[in-house]
Amino acid sequence: MNRKNFIRNTALGVTGILYSPEWMIKNNVILGQGNKKFRLNTNWSRADVARYPVKDCHEMIQDRKGRILLLTNETKNNVIIYDKSGKFLSAWGTEYPGAHGLTLFDENGTDVLFICDNARHQVIKTTIDGKVLLVLDYPRETGAYTKPEEYIPTETTIAPNGDIYVVDGYGRDYVIQYDQKGRYIRHFGGRGNGPQHLLNAHGICIDHRHKKPVLIVTSRKQNAFKRYTMDGVYMDTVAMPGAWVCRPVIKGEHLYAAVLQSNRKQDQQSGFVTILDKNNRVISNLAGCAPQYADGKLQELYQTDPVFRYPHDVCVDDEENLYVAQWNSGKVYPYKLEPVV
Repeated sequence: MNRKNFIRNTALGVTGILYSPEWMIKNNVILGQGNKKFRLNTNWSRADVARYPVKDCHEMIQDRKGRILLLTNETKNNVIIYDKSGKFLSAWGTEYPGAHGLTLFDENGTDVLFICDNARHQVIKTTIDGKVLLVLDYPRETGAYTKPEEYIPTETTIAPNGDIYVVDGYGRDYVIQYDQKGRYIRHFGGRGNGPQHLLNAHGICIDHRHKKPVLIVTSRKQNAFKRYTMDGVYMDTVAMPGAWVCRPVIKGEHLYAAVLQSNRKQDQQSGFVTILDKNNRVISNLAGCAPQYADGKLQELYQTDPVFRYPHDVCVDDEENLYVAQWNSGKVYPYKLEPVV
Protein backbone atom coordinates (compact mmCIF):
# COMPACT_ATOMS: atom_id res chain seq x y z
CA MET A 1 0.00 0.00 0.00
CA ASN A 2 1.50 3.36 -1.00
CA ARG A 3 1.63 6.32 1.35
CA LYS A 4 -1.37 8.08 -0.13
CA ASN A 5 -3.56 4.99 0.16
CA PHE A 6 -2.35 4.43 3.71
CA ILE A 7 -3.21 8.00 4.72
CA ARG A 8 -6.55 7.79 2.95
CA ASN A 9 -7.57 4.48 4.53
CA THR A 10 -6.35 5.55 7.96
CA ALA A 11 -8.35 8.77 7.72
CA LEU A 12 -11.44 6.79 6.84
CA GLY A 13 -10.95 4.50 9.79
CA VAL A 14 -10.36 7.29 12.29
CA THR A 15 -12.83 9.93 11.13
CA GLY A 16 -15.59 7.73 9.77
CA ILE A 17 -17.02 7.38 13.27
CA LEU A 18 -16.85 11.13 13.88
CA TYR A 19 -18.40 12.26 10.63
CA SER A 20 -21.98 11.42 11.54
CA PRO A 21 -24.75 13.71 10.24
CA GLU A 22 -25.09 15.19 13.74
CA TRP A 23 -21.35 15.85 13.91
CA MET A 24 -21.40 17.57 10.54
CA ILE A 25 -24.33 19.80 11.49
CA LYS A 26 -22.69 20.90 14.74
CA ASN A 27 -19.28 21.56 13.20
CA ASN A 28 -20.36 23.71 10.24
CA VAL A 29 -18.55 21.56 7.66
CA ILE A 30 -17.36 23.42 4.55
CA LEU A 31 -16.24 21.43 1.52
CA GLY A 32 -14.36 22.22 -1.68
CA GLN A 33 -11.56 24.43 -2.92
CA GLY A 34 -11.08 27.79 -4.62
CA ASN A 35 -14.26 29.73 -5.35
CA LYS A 36 -16.38 26.56 -5.30
CA LYS A 37 -16.81 25.94 -1.60
CA PHE A 38 -20.04 24.80 0.00
CA ARG A 39 -21.50 24.49 3.49
CA LEU A 40 -22.98 21.07 4.17
CA ASN A 41 -26.54 20.52 5.44
CA THR A 42 -27.28 16.87 6.14
CA ASN A 43 -30.64 17.64 7.72
CA TRP A 44 -32.25 19.34 4.71
CA SER A 45 -35.12 16.91 4.05
CA ARG A 46 -38.11 17.33 6.32
CA ALA A 47 -40.15 14.47 4.88
CA ASP A 48 -41.67 12.07 7.40
CA VAL A 49 -39.62 8.90 7.02
CA ALA A 50 -42.50 6.76 8.34
CA ARG A 51 -44.86 7.99 5.62
CA TYR A 52 -42.42 8.79 2.80
CA PRO A 53 -39.47 6.40 3.02
CA VAL A 54 -36.64 6.06 0.52
CA LYS A 55 -34.45 3.17 -0.54
CA ASP A 56 -31.73 4.28 -2.93
CA CYS A 57 -31.90 8.01 -3.68
CA HIS A 58 -30.79 8.03 -7.27
CA GLU A 59 -31.37 11.35 -8.97
CA MET A 60 -32.80 14.86 -8.50
CA ILE A 61 -33.95 17.76 -10.67
CA GLN A 62 -35.48 21.22 -10.21
CA ASP A 63 -38.66 22.03 -12.14
CA ARG A 64 -39.85 25.35 -13.54
CA LYS A 65 -41.73 26.07 -10.31
CA GLY A 66 -38.48 25.87 -8.37
CA ARG A 67 -39.41 22.60 -6.69
CA ILE A 68 -36.85 19.84 -6.11
CA LEU A 69 -37.87 16.35 -7.29
CA LEU A 70 -36.16 13.27 -5.90
CA LEU A 71 -36.29 9.84 -7.59
CA THR A 72 -36.07 6.76 -5.37
CA ASN A 73 -36.69 3.08 -6.04
CA GLU A 74 -39.04 2.93 -3.04
CA THR A 75 -42.37 2.03 -4.63
CA LYS A 76 -44.40 3.63 -1.86
CA ASN A 77 -43.38 6.97 -3.38
CA ASN A 78 -40.98 6.88 -6.32
CA VAL A 79 -40.95 10.67 -6.69
CA ILE A 80 -40.80 12.96 -3.66
CA ILE A 81 -41.29 16.69 -4.24
CA TYR A 82 -39.79 19.35 -1.98
CA ASP A 83 -39.40 23.09 -1.89
CA LYS A 84 -35.83 24.39 -1.68
CA SER A 85 -35.96 24.59 2.10
CA GLY A 86 -36.54 20.83 2.32
CA LYS A 87 -40.23 21.03 3.12
CA PHE A 88 -42.17 18.03 1.82
CA LEU A 89 -44.80 19.02 -0.75
CA SER A 90 -46.11 15.84 -2.35
CA ALA A 91 -45.19 12.42 -3.70
CA TRP A 92 -46.27 10.04 -6.44
CA GLY A 93 -45.29 6.79 -8.13
CA THR A 94 -45.63 3.15 -7.11
CA GLU A 95 -44.71 1.36 -10.35
CA TYR A 96 -40.96 1.99 -10.69
CA PRO A 97 -39.06 -0.69 -8.72
CA GLY A 98 -35.83 0.03 -10.61
CA ALA A 99 -36.13 3.82 -10.72
CA HIS A 100 -32.66 5.07 -11.58
CA GLY A 101 -32.48 7.96 -14.06
CA LEU A 102 -34.52 11.17 -13.88
CA THR A 103 -34.34 13.81 -16.63
CA LEU A 104 -36.35 17.00 -16.98
CA PHE A 105 -37.24 18.41 -20.41
CA ASP A 106 -39.00 21.61 -21.40
CA GLU A 107 -41.46 20.47 -24.06
CA ASN A 108 -43.00 23.58 -25.61
CA GLY A 109 -43.24 25.32 -22.25
CA THR A 110 -44.32 22.26 -20.26
CA ASP A 111 -42.09 20.22 -17.94
CA VAL A 112 -41.95 16.50 -18.69
CA LEU A 113 -39.88 13.76 -17.07
CA PHE A 114 -37.99 10.75 -18.41
CA ILE A 115 -37.52 7.90 -15.92
CA CYS A 116 -35.08 5.05 -16.56
CA ASP A 117 -36.23 1.92 -14.77
CA ASN A 118 -33.57 -0.75 -14.87
CA ALA A 119 -35.85 -3.40 -13.34
CA ARG A 120 -38.53 -2.85 -15.98
CA HIS A 121 -35.90 -2.46 -18.73
CA GLN A 122 -37.72 0.60 -19.98
CA VAL A 123 -37.62 4.37 -20.29
CA ILE A 124 -40.90 6.06 -19.32
CA LYS A 125 -41.86 9.62 -20.25
CA THR A 126 -44.34 11.23 -17.84
CA THR A 127 -45.91 14.53 -16.98
CA ILE A 128 -44.48 16.35 -13.97
CA ASP A 129 -47.16 14.71 -11.80
CA GLY A 130 -46.67 11.19 -13.13
CA LYS A 131 -49.07 10.62 -16.03
CA VAL A 132 -47.41 8.26 -18.52
CA LEU A 133 -46.95 9.77 -22.00
CA LEU A 134 -44.55 7.35 -23.73
CA VAL A 135 -42.82 4.05 -22.96
CA LEU A 136 -39.62 2.97 -24.72
CA ASP A 137 -39.04 -0.77 -24.54
CA TYR A 138 -35.73 -2.50 -25.13
CA PRO A 139 -34.17 -1.42 -28.47
CA ARG A 140 -34.62 -4.52 -30.59
CA GLU A 141 -34.32 -2.28 -33.68
CA THR A 142 -30.57 -2.01 -33.07
CA GLY A 143 -30.00 -5.71 -33.71
CA ALA A 144 -27.80 -5.74 -30.60
CA TYR A 145 -30.45 -7.08 -28.19
CA THR A 146 -32.48 -10.28 -28.22
CA LYS A 147 -34.46 -9.84 -24.97
CA PRO A 148 -35.37 -7.10 -22.49
CA GLU A 149 -33.04 -8.41 -19.77
CA GLU A 150 -30.02 -7.45 -21.87
CA TYR A 151 -31.05 -3.79 -21.70
CA ILE A 152 -30.65 -1.90 -18.41
CA PRO A 153 -31.00 1.84 -19.09
CA THR A 154 -29.55 4.25 -16.55
CA GLU A 155 -29.97 7.77 -17.96
CA THR A 156 -31.40 9.95 -20.71
CA THR A 157 -30.79 13.39 -22.17
CA ILE A 158 -33.12 15.21 -24.54
CA ALA A 159 -32.05 17.42 -27.46
CA PRO A 160 -33.83 20.72 -28.16
CA ASN A 161 -35.61 19.09 -31.12
CA GLY A 162 -36.97 16.37 -28.81
CA ASP A 163 -34.55 13.59 -29.80
CA ILE A 164 -34.08 11.17 -26.91
CA TYR A 165 -30.65 9.73 -26.06
CA VAL A 166 -30.62 6.73 -23.70
CA VAL A 167 -27.50 5.19 -22.15
CA ASP A 168 -27.65 1.47 -21.43
CA GLY A 169 -25.22 1.79 -18.54
CA TYR A 170 -25.83 -1.55 -16.84
CA GLY A 171 -26.52 -3.48 -20.03
CA ARG A 172 -24.46 -3.35 -23.21
CA ASP A 173 -23.21 0.24 -22.88
CA TYR A 174 -24.74 1.62 -26.05
CA VAL A 175 -26.15 5.09 -26.50
CA ILE A 176 -29.48 4.73 -28.34
CA GLN A 177 -30.95 7.74 -30.12
CA TYR A 178 -34.69 8.12 -30.82
CA ASP A 179 -36.76 10.92 -32.26
CA GLN A 180 -39.32 12.71 -30.08
CA LYS A 181 -41.97 10.09 -30.86
CA GLY A 182 -39.71 7.22 -29.80
CA ARG A 183 -38.68 6.06 -33.29
CA TYR A 184 -35.19 4.58 -33.43
CA ILE A 185 -32.53 6.63 -35.21
CA ARG A 186 -29.12 5.11 -34.39
CA HIS A 187 -26.94 3.63 -31.69
CA PHE A 188 -23.25 4.06 -30.91
CA GLY A 189 -20.66 3.42 -28.21
CA GLY A 190 -21.04 -0.07 -26.79
CA ARG A 191 -18.35 -2.18 -25.18
CA GLY A 192 -14.98 -2.58 -26.82
CA ASN A 193 -11.34 -1.54 -26.75
CA GLY A 194 -11.48 1.52 -28.97
CA PRO A 195 -11.64 5.10 -27.64
CA GLN A 196 -15.18 5.38 -29.03
CA HIS A 197 -16.38 2.52 -26.85
CA LEU A 198 -17.80 2.74 -23.34
CA LEU A 199 -17.61 0.75 -20.14
CA ASN A 200 -20.49 1.37 -17.71
CA ALA A 201 -22.10 4.19 -19.69
CA HIS A 202 -23.80 5.43 -16.57
CA GLY A 203 -24.77 9.01 -17.45
CA ILE A 204 -25.24 11.42 -20.33
CA CYS A 205 -25.94 15.11 -20.91
CA ILE A 206 -25.84 17.68 -23.70
CA ASP A 207 -23.13 20.31 -23.34
CA HIS A 208 -24.29 23.70 -24.65
CA ARG A 209 -21.36 25.65 -23.21
CA HIS A 210 -19.68 26.15 -26.57
CA LYS A 211 -20.87 27.17 -30.03
CA LYS A 212 -21.78 23.64 -31.05
CA PRO A 213 -23.61 21.28 -28.68
CA VAL A 214 -21.99 17.94 -27.95
CA LEU A 215 -22.86 14.86 -25.92
CA ILE A 216 -20.94 14.05 -22.75
CA VAL A 217 -21.22 10.38 -21.78
CA THR A 218 -19.93 8.70 -18.64
CA SER A 219 -17.58 5.77 -19.08
CA ARG A 220 -17.49 5.05 -15.38
CA LYS A 221 -15.24 2.00 -15.19
CA GLN A 222 -12.72 3.78 -17.40
CA ASN A 223 -12.68 6.76 -15.00
CA ALA A 224 -13.70 9.12 -17.77
CA PHE A 225 -16.24 11.22 -19.59
CA LYS A 226 -16.31 10.83 -23.37
CA ARG A 227 -17.51 13.46 -25.82
CA TYR A 228 -19.45 12.72 -29.01
CA THR A 229 -21.12 14.77 -31.69
CA MET A 230 -24.90 14.84 -31.62
CA ASP A 231 -24.94 12.12 -34.28
CA GLY A 232 -22.67 9.81 -32.33
CA VAL A 233 -19.17 10.45 -33.66
CA TYR A 234 -16.50 10.11 -30.97
CA MET A 235 -14.54 13.30 -30.28
CA ASP A 236 -12.31 12.93 -27.23
CA THR A 237 -11.99 11.73 -23.63
CA VAL A 238 -11.94 13.71 -20.39
CA ALA A 239 -9.85 11.57 -18.05
CA MET A 240 -10.93 11.48 -14.39
CA PRO A 241 -8.26 9.21 -12.84
CA GLY A 242 -9.36 7.39 -9.71
CA ALA A 243 -12.99 8.46 -10.07
CA TRP A 244 -16.06 6.45 -11.00
CA VAL A 245 -18.05 9.41 -12.27
CA CYS A 246 -21.84 9.27 -12.32
CA ARG A 247 -24.14 11.55 -14.34
CA PRO A 248 -22.61 14.76 -15.76
CA VAL A 249 -24.77 17.76 -14.81
CA ILE A 250 -24.13 21.13 -16.45
CA LYS A 251 -25.23 24.41 -14.90
CA GLY A 252 -23.93 27.66 -16.35
CA GLU A 253 -20.22 27.31 -17.12
CA HIS A 254 -19.62 24.30 -14.88
CA LEU A 255 -20.03 20.54 -14.97
CA TYR A 256 -20.91 18.77 -11.72
CA ALA A 257 -20.84 15.05 -10.98
CA ALA A 258 -21.11 12.67 -8.07
CA VAL A 259 -18.08 10.40 -7.82
CA LEU A 260 -17.60 6.91 -6.42
CA GLN A 261 -14.14 5.57 -5.66
CA SER A 262 -12.97 2.87 -8.06
CA ASN A 263 -11.23 1.05 -5.19
CA ARG A 264 -14.09 1.44 -2.76
CA LYS A 265 -15.07 -1.18 -0.21
CA GLN A 266 -18.69 -2.01 0.49
CA ASP A 267 -18.32 -1.48 4.23
CA GLN A 268 -17.04 2.10 4.17
CA GLN A 269 -18.33 5.47 3.08
CA SER A 270 -16.75 6.48 -0.20
CA GLY A 271 -17.20 9.24 -2.71
CA PHE A 272 -17.25 12.98 -3.30
CA VAL A 273 -18.60 15.63 -5.67
CA THR A 274 -16.41 17.03 -8.44
CA ILE A 275 -16.75 20.32 -10.33
CA LEU A 276 -15.21 21.04 -13.74
CA ASP A 277 -14.90 24.38 -15.54
CA LYS A 278 -15.86 25.26 -19.12
CA ASN A 279 -12.68 23.63 -20.42
CA ASN A 280 -13.42 20.41 -18.50
CA ARG A 281 -10.65 20.95 -15.96
CA VAL A 282 -11.42 19.94 -12.38
CA ILE A 283 -11.48 23.02 -10.13
CA SER A 284 -12.99 21.70 -6.89
CA ASN A 285 -13.74 18.42 -5.15
CA LEU A 286 -16.25 18.47 -2.32
CA ALA A 287 -15.03 15.97 0.30
CA GLY A 288 -12.23 15.13 -2.12
CA CYS A 289 -8.62 16.13 -2.70
CA ALA A 290 -7.64 19.47 -4.19
CA PRO A 291 -7.25 18.90 -7.96
CA GLN A 292 -3.69 18.84 -9.23
CA TYR A 293 -2.38 18.81 -12.81
CA ALA A 294 1.11 17.76 -13.89
CA ASP A 295 2.21 18.34 -17.48
CA GLY A 296 -1.41 19.05 -18.32
CA LYS A 297 -2.66 15.75 -16.89
CA LEU A 298 -5.05 15.48 -13.96
CA GLN A 299 -3.55 13.51 -11.10
CA GLU A 300 -5.46 10.78 -9.30
CA LEU A 301 -8.57 11.93 -7.45
CA TYR A 302 -9.55 10.55 -4.08
CA GLN A 303 -11.86 11.15 -1.15
CA THR A 304 -10.44 13.06 1.81
CA ASP A 305 -13.48 13.37 4.09
CA PRO A 306 -16.04 10.59 4.64
CA VAL A 307 -19.01 12.91 4.29
CA PHE A 308 -20.90 11.08 1.55
CA ARG A 309 -21.76 7.43 1.24
CA TYR A 310 -21.98 6.43 -2.41
CA PRO A 311 -23.13 9.79 -3.83
CA HIS A 312 -25.09 9.17 -7.01
CA ASP A 313 -26.27 12.51 -8.40
CA VAL A 314 -25.99 16.28 -8.04
CA CYS A 315 -28.84 18.72 -8.64
CA VAL A 316 -27.91 22.41 -9.00
CA ASP A 317 -30.77 24.81 -8.33
CA ASP A 318 -31.37 28.35 -9.55
CA GLU A 319 -29.42 29.79 -6.60
CA GLU A 320 -26.39 27.51 -7.14
CA ASN A 321 -27.27 25.30 -4.16
CA LEU A 322 -26.35 21.65 -4.61
CA TYR A 323 -28.43 18.62 -3.61
CA VAL A 324 -26.68 15.26 -3.41
CA ALA A 325 -28.59 11.97 -3.66
CA GLN A 326 -26.92 8.84 -2.27
CA TRP A 327 -27.55 5.15 -2.91
CA ASN A 328 -26.70 2.14 -0.72
CA SER A 329 -26.48 4.63 2.12
CA GLY A 330 -28.82 3.43 4.83
CA LYS A 331 -31.90 5.05 3.29
CA VAL A 332 -30.73 8.58 4.05
CA TYR A 333 -32.43 11.54 2.41
CA PRO A 334 -30.40 13.87 0.18
CA TYR A 335 -27.97 16.43 1.55
CA LYS A 336 -27.95 20.11 0.61
CA LEU A 337 -24.80 22.17 0.06
CA GLU A 338 -25.02 25.95 0.11
CA PRO A 339 -22.40 28.15 -1.62
CA VAL A 340 -19.91 29.92 0.64
CA VAL A 341 -19.55 33.49 -0.66
